[in-house]
Amino acid sequence: MSSDPDLEAAESAATAAASVDDRPVLLVLADSLSYYGPKGGLPADDPRIWPNLVAAELGWRTELVARIGWTSRDAWWALTQDPRVWASVPKAGAVVFGVCGMDSLPSPLPTALREQIRYVRPDALRRVVRDTYGRLQPRLAQLGWPLALPPSLTAEYLEKCRGALQQLRPELPVVATLPSVHACDAYGRVHSGRPATERAIRGWAGRTDVPLVDLAEAVGEHIRAGRGNPDGIHWGFEAHERVAEAMVTALRARCGLDGTGLHSVDATGGIR
Repeated sequence: MSSDPDLEAAESAATAAASVDDRPVLLVLADSLSYYGPKGGLPADDPRIWPNLVAAELGWRTELVARIGWTSRDAWWALTQDPRVWASVPKAGAVVFGVCGMDSLPSPLPTALREQIRYVRPDALRRVVRDTYGRLQPRLAQLGWPLALPPSLTAEYLEKCRGALQQLRPELPVVATLPSVHACDAYGRVHSGRPATERAIRGWAGRTDVPLVDLAEAVGEHIRAGRGNPDGIHWGFEAHERVAEAMVTALRARCGLDGTGLHSVDATGGIR
C-alpha cells in the first residue's frame, strides 16, 4: 500500500520541530581573531576557537558572524544587514562585540580604497596594485597613522550596535573586547594607535555599563613569545583558550550564571 504524501510531510515537519536546538545562542560579531588558528582560518564550527569554547562551557550554541579585517563599523553593518544576525538576536543569551582590533591598526591607505583593490580590472592590473600596496604598507605603517578607524568612530559604532540591540531586547547582555596586540610585519610591528582606541572603548563601556574582555592581557605573552600564527597577528589554540576563559568569566558575571572553569581541548579538537 502506498504511503500518504501529506502524512509523510506532516511527520517530517513534526520531527524537524522536535529536533530544533533551543539552547541560547552566543552571538559573536567579530574579526578574524575569532576564527584563525596557528595555521590560518578555520570553519566556524571548529571546537578549538574561542567562541565555540565559550558556548560549550555555557551549554549554549554559537552563531559566529565574522570576517578578516572587520572593524566595529562592519559589526554595525552585519547587525543591520545580515539576516543570520536578525534570526539570532531573538534567541541570543548574550552578544559579544569581538571587533576593534583592526580599528586600532595603522592603515595608510583609507579602508574604503584598500577594499576596492579586489575590484580592479583587468587581473594583471589588480595584481600590480595589490603587490605595490603589499610592499608599501609595512613602510607606511611606520607612521602609525591614520588608523583603520578613528577611536571616536569606534566608540560611536559600538554604541550604535548596543543601542540597536537594546531597542529590540533591553535585557540582552552585551560584552565587548579591547584590542589585542601584534608583532605583524605587514603592519610594521607598529600599534601606536592602540592606547587611543582602548581609551575610547573604555569610555564608552563605562558610560553604558558594558563589561570588557582585554584581549591584550589574555594573549600578550603568547604573541610576544612567538607561539601564535607566523603572521604575528593571529593566535594559537593556547591563546584561544585564554580568551575563552576571560570571556566565560565576563559572561557569567553579566548573565548571572553559576559555575566556573572551562573545558580543555585535546589535540584532535575534541572537548574533554
